Amino acid sequence: MITTEHDVVGIGNAIVDVITQTDDDFIREHALAKGTMAIIDAAVAEELYRKKGSSIEISGGSAANTMAGIAGLGGRGAFVGKVGNDQLGDVFRHNICATGLNFETVPNTNGIPTARCFIFVTPDGERTMQTYLGACAELQPEDVDTKLIVNSMVTYLEGYLWDPPGAKKALVKAADVAAKAGQIVSLSLSDPFCVARHREELLGFV
Repeated sequence: MITTEHDVVGIGNAIVDVITQTDDDFIREHALAKGTMAIIDAAVAEELYRKKGSSIEISGGSAANTMAGIAGLGGRGAFVGKVGNDQLGDVFRHNICATGLNFETVPNTNGIPTARCFIFVTPDGERTMQTYLGACAELQPEDVDTKLIVNSMVTYLEGYLWDPPGAKKALVKAADVAAKAGQIVSLSLSDPFCVARHREELLGFV
C-alpha cells in the first residue's frame, strides 16, 4: 500500500464569507435582489464592504469547505487556492490553517483583491449573496505543487475553476500529475450552469 502525506488535496476558489445581519432597507438601498446570488465587480465589492456594518469574516468556497469538513473528521488534507496579498487573504489563510489543513499557495501579487462573498441576512432569515471572485480566478498551473499532488491519495477539483482559463489549466495539470502517480482524481461539477458552459470539455476531461 502506498503511503501518502495527505488523504486529500483540494483545489478550488479561495473565498472569504462576509456575513452581515442587516435589514430590508439596506437590501433596497443597494438595489439587491433579495434571496438571490449575484456576481459583482471590484467597485461594487469595495462599496459594499465600506457600508455593510459589523460582520463575521470566515474562509469559504465550496472545495475549501469540503476540505475543512475532511479535516474536522480527522482527515489529513491540503488546499490550493489563490488569495490576494491583503487583509482578507490573511483571514482566509488563518481560518483554513486553523482547521489543520496545509495551505501554502503564494498570494496573488498583481493587486487583485481576495475573493469575498457578502452574505446579507435579514430578520426573516433570508440570505442575499453578492460574490466578487477577485484573486481566486487568478490561479495558474505554477500554483500546483506536483509533490503535493503525488503525496495525496485523492486530488479533489472544484468545477467552478473551469471558467478562468489559467485555473482550468491548473486543474488539468493537477489531474495529469495525480493520474500518472496512480492517485484518485475527484471532480466537483459545482452547479448545472457550470456544466452547461463546459459540457463537452468536461466530458472529454472525465
